[in-house]
Amino acid sequence: MERTAGGSRAFAALLVITGAAGLLASWVITLDKFKLLEDPDFTPGCSLNPVVSCGSVMKSDQASAFGFPNPMLGLVAYGIVVCVGVGLWTGARFPRWYWLTFDAGCLFGVGFVSWLQFESLYRINALCLWCALAWVATIVLFWYVTSFDVRHRFLPAPGALRSFLAEFTWLLPLLHIGIVGMLVLTRWWDFWTS
Repeated sequence: MERTAGGSRAFAALLVITGAAGLLASWVITLDKFKLLEDPDFTPGCSLNPVVSCGSVMKSDQASAFGFPNPMLGLVAYGIVVCVGVGLWTGARFPRWYWLTFDAGCLFGVGFVSWLQFESLYRINALCLWCALAWVATIVLFWYVTSFDVRHRFLPAPGALRSFLAEFTWLLPLLHIGIVGMLVLTRWWDFWTS
């Protein structure tokens, strides 16, 4: 019989919170995208200045990487995350293949948002605050789900890594988000300091 694993209430809550944050961001961006399609002169509420300009990001080619608006993918993906979190909260246990598939989805998500971060900073030259919320949610989600899989031996790893992740998983998303924050800060240093 295949081994299954459920998560703690804290892990379930983390999934619900990150999924809900990503869902909220996707929902708001989707609504604003529809308004932009109706009225090309519409200015989203989070367009605050030349750098924090959600409209610039939403009008870019990168905002529809797969031929449809990216947040529509987020509505589905983050909805799944919330469902998994609620399932864990109620005591659900899932088999190894499920956790590995879930982690593969998280890996795709963190890879996709990393590409979007690069495009936002160095090609589009603008930031979207709602996108940034989705970035943070995805980064936290990826590291915690991967840590879960390593600690439950669904992913092969040395014992020292499992021990490290048992206590310090929080450090990985913190470092990841810190690096992205430093890239944002240095990319527009003159703007922030003027």
